[in-house]
Amino acid sequence: MCWICDAKTPGASSGPSSHSPWAPRRAFLLAAGAAATAAATAPVLAQVNVGSASTLRNLVPADTLERSATQQYAQVLSEAKAKGALAPDNHPQLKRLRAMAARLIPFTRQWNPRVAGWQWEVNLIGSKQVNAWCMPGGKIAFYTGILDNLKLTEDEAAMVMGHEMAHALREHARARMAKSQATGMGLRLGAQLLGLGDLGGVAANLGTQLLTLKYSRDDETEADLVGLEIAARGAYQPDASVSLWKKMMAANGGKGGPGFLSTHPTGPDRIKQLSANVPKVQALYAQARRQG
Repeated sequence: MCWICDAKTPGASSGPSSHSPWAPRRAFLLAAGAAATAAATAPVLAQVNVGSASTLRNLVPADTLERSATQQYAQVLSEAKAKGALAPDNHPQLKRLRAMAARLIPFTRQWNPRVAGWQWEVNLIGSKQVNAWCMPGGKIAFYTGILDNLKLTEDEAAMVMGHEMAHALREHARARMAKSQATGMGLRLGAQLLGLGDLGGVAANLGTQLLTLKYSRDDETEADLVGLEIAARGAYQPDASVSLWKKMMAANGGKGGPGFLSTHPTGPDRIKQLSANVPKVQALYAQARRQG
């Protein structure tokens, strides 16, 4: 993940135009109970195939990592606020993002039962950075740069949000940290695994790594597809996943995306994979539209 840089001052003038669907500019909690509001009508089976989540993630205690993520999230928001870059609750873009999250959250539980205890948050940071992310436990941040610079439609922004939610749901950060620690601990790992040893402390100390964590090719593919399905269930147009990546590639001269989602696979590969999976979720989108 890439993090806060070039934060806007209150007088920055790089906001969107007045005719944009994301018209210009603390923390909010989406009650965990909101995840149940559409549970009765949501299709049960996943339509995209991403296999099982990594079992290696179990080496790092989830609750410890989520608490650490909450602390890091608060720090990022505090720094943004100090720079005058944290959007207020009445900011139009932020209100749209929070409404979007409320539509997507009900369809996250099938991907991770821990969602029942998450306190989702969505915030907007004024920055030229083309970026968005979701920490373990459902802590989401968007940067105005990704909305404004790419001129995202609401459907495309939902694909971004679904993708970032998927990283948290599939616990990619937890798995990456476990792999990193397993490599670093070497022979000591066996003893620690017997009772998890000091891995709780490891998770707490590694919280700061959330600021710079890079995901693998497989992680990105999973997040693309899981995010596509979540967004489709939330009544967002599946084809927007493809148009989003075309915009990302164009913004980076066809090389695959600036900052946000800039790890493997490359842009063309992602577009091909997403295009192949769009038909799988069209029925979910149509159903959501009928129910909406």
